[in-house]
This record gives sequence, C-alpha cells and structure tokens, in this order.
Amino acid sequence: MITRNDGAGSNGSKDAPGQDGRGADGAQVLVVGAGPAGSAAALHLARAGVEVLLLEKSGFPRDKVCGDGLTPRGVHQLVRMGIDVNAPGWMRNRGMRWVCEGRQVDIDWPRLGSGPDFGLTRSRRDFDDLLAAHAVAAGARLRTGVRVTAPLTDRAGRITGVTALSGPDKEPVTFRAPLVVAADGASARTAVQMGLERDPRRTVATAARRYYRSEERSHDPYLELWADLLCSRTGRDLPGYGWVFPLGDGRINVGLGALPHRGSGNVDLRATMERWLPRLPREWGVTDDSAASPLHSAALPMGFNRHPQYHRGLLLVGDSAGMVSPWSGEGIAQAMEAAEVAAETVALALARPAGPGREHALRQYPSEIHRRWGRHYRLGNLAGDLVLGRYGYRPLLHPRVMASPPLLRTLARLLTHVADEPPRDTIDAVLHTLMRAVPRARPRVRGAARP
Repeated sequence: MITRNDGAGSNGSKDAPGQDGRGADGAQVLVVGAGPAGSAAALHLARAGVEVLLLEKSGFPRDKVCGDGLTPRGVHQLVRMGIDVNAPGWMRNRGMRWVCEGRQVDIDWPRLGSGPDFGLTRSRRDFDDLLAAHAVAAGARLRTGVRVTAPLTDRAGRITGVTALSGPDKEPVTFRAPLVVAADGASARTAVQMGLERDPRRTVATAARRYYRSEERSHDPYLELWADLLCSRTGRDLPGYGWVFPLGDGRINVGLGALPHRGSGNVDLRATMERWLPRLPREWGVTDDSAASPLHSAALPMGFNRHPQYHRGLLLVGDSAGMVSPWSGEGIAQAMEAAEVAAETVALALARPAGPGREHALRQYPSEIHRRWGRHYRLGNLAGDLVLGRYGYRPLLHPRVMASPPLLRTLARLLTHVADEPPRDTIDAVLHTLMRAVPRARPRVRGAARP
C-alpha cells in the first residue's frame, strides 16, 4: 500500500537529481495523475530508461467510480506490465451474461492466440494502488498529495512543466519537464488549460455504482449485463445497461451506465437503479441493508471526445482524451494500452535531439492510437448516435440474436473489441471486413504543416 508523499523511489530513497540536473522538481517526463493510465505510462517510461515523475493529487489507497471489470484486452495489458494476475485479490471471470426481456445467455470470452481467455475484477481502491506501486518499483518517482493547477508554457506555447499545490499546507511548487503526459481523468484540467476543448458533438455518458454484500453472487464466473432497463422519469429504455460484477470477496459491484437521451436530458441514475434492484434475484440479498458503500456517480468521456491526443509537448491518455469505448463504456483497458503507446512514442522521441525530428516522432502517438481504434470508435460513435443513445442495448439483443450463438459471439467481440490480428476465425474475418468498410478519419494535429 502506497502512503508516502515524499517522492521516494523503489529503493525508498528521496528524489535524487536527474541526469540533466533537474532534481526532485523535474524529470524528462511528468505524468499528471496516477490512475491506470498515468501509472501504466510511468511504468513503461521507467522501464525504457526515461526519468519520469508521477504526480497524484490524492493519497493511496483511494476509491474511484467504476465497474471494476476488465475484459481480456485489459488483462493482456496487465500481463505486459508484469502484474501477477494469479495473486490474491483478483477475481477471474469466464465471460459475460446478457439479460434481456426474460432471457439470459452466457457468452465465454474467445480463445484467441493474441490474448488471455479470461477477464478479471478488482476494486479500484486496490487496483490503482497496485499499479502505482508497480510504477514505483520500475523506477518512477511518485509524489502524492500534489494537485496540479496549471501548465507552464514557453513563448511558443509549448508545455515546459506544471504548477501545483503540494501537501496539506498547499505549498506552491513547480515541476519542469520537456514533455508532459496528462492522465488527470475526466476533468482533463491540463488539456483544457492547454486549449484542448471537448468535442461538443460527442456525448458524455454517466455511470453510478454501489457495492453490496452478497456471498451468493460474489463468486459467479460471469459479468452480468442487463439490457432491458427503463428510465425512472420517462419510462423509456435506458440508453445504456445495468451491470452486476462479482468481486470474489463477498461483495458485488452493481451499477448503471447511460448516455443522455436525445431531447430528454440526463437520466436519473439513482431513481432508475431503485426501480431495477427489485428485479434482481431475492437470494442475492441486494437491499439497502446489504449495501457496503454509498451510491456514487461519475462522467464517462467517450469516443475520442478530446483531440488532438498530442499537442505542443502534451500527450493525452485515458479519460483526459475521452478514450472510453463508445460501444461498451470500458475505459481501463484503453487507458493502459494508450499509456503504453504514449510511453513507447516518448522514449523513441527522446532518443532524438530536440527539434523537428523529435516533434515528428511525437506526432506518431495520435496516428498509432487512431490506427488501433479509429474505425472501431468511429463506428461506435455512429451506433451511439443512431441506436444506443436513443434506444439502449435492447435492439441489439433482439430475441433472434439471443437465440443465435454465432451472432452473440460476434456482437460480444464487437462490443469489447476483442479479436485477433490477422483474423484467425470467421468472426474475426467478419469484424475486420466491417472495420475496413468504415472510412478512416485522420487524427487532428494542431500546428502540423499541411501536405
């Protein structure tokens, strides 16, 4: 458990001056925010030999509104980071259980050559603490209790560091670095202050979750998703879904995620959940008496709603770039994967002298992100505008779809973006063909020369 705020490294020593003399208040790279995106970026940077300083406004452990679930894509990133997914504290799952209009179907995760065939759950209170500890063990320096207030820029508008308030006394401090990774969550404070506003065409979803004690359900091997919920105020289909995720420690994570209804405003998630919970099996014991936490909610910035992902020395990862999947609402896997791409890009860029060559290398980051997810997100944004944001997931889980295992498996892989590259089976081939039919949008890069 990480509780220190003195910036000690993995050997427990105080911050030492860097190779360029920046010392405790500087590094080659600053990472703002120690959630999954920030800690993953810091870990990969440190492993590449980059001097990295990780700044976190809170202490550890700390909580975060989340479903606490990881698909195989997220597990794949944990394995790449060297996390022991067989250690105590992880709850494995075999797949998803979809519930709609009195029907339920179990869908196992696919057995693909490129990734694991299982998912995981773990509370964010433990998860974030674990990732930050691994980043420190890899050589990153961590400073907790540091709230970043503003970016520092040079005359050309390029970021050169950040200002912050440190410790309980809120002492003003300055941290300097030629590159900054913004992983400061949905608020995206650093990006906004650098002039990177949210795309108003992209909606922001909301999610609410509460923990319950339920020995009956806590060890279930499937993540359960409900697609036939109704909004409490309008009686219309919830433009999202409900979830019940087992944590394996006697608790379950019960929550809702929703896009705003077009023309109907935001969804009252609290009232909608109160309407839903009586439908859960009585033996699960999900009542107010078994609640293990308050109901908390948070925003889900989706579908690349902030761009460009690189701008004048600043790289955006995770929620700060709106990287939550428009298909499923999943964000942890995307955050960690983008963090690895950002770290690799930065390490290669720093191998070049400062100037046009380094800048060209840094601009490969958004290009690679869009190569991996651009078409999938673009199609997901369209599906959200036309279907999911209006009618929810019920149309996707039509009785004919629920009765067809091949259709269900195809839909599951589409929603979770789990597929082999190159295609290994028919479903992969269908999904790759579908994605190739989607026009590829070029990533936006401010200040780039026009061809």
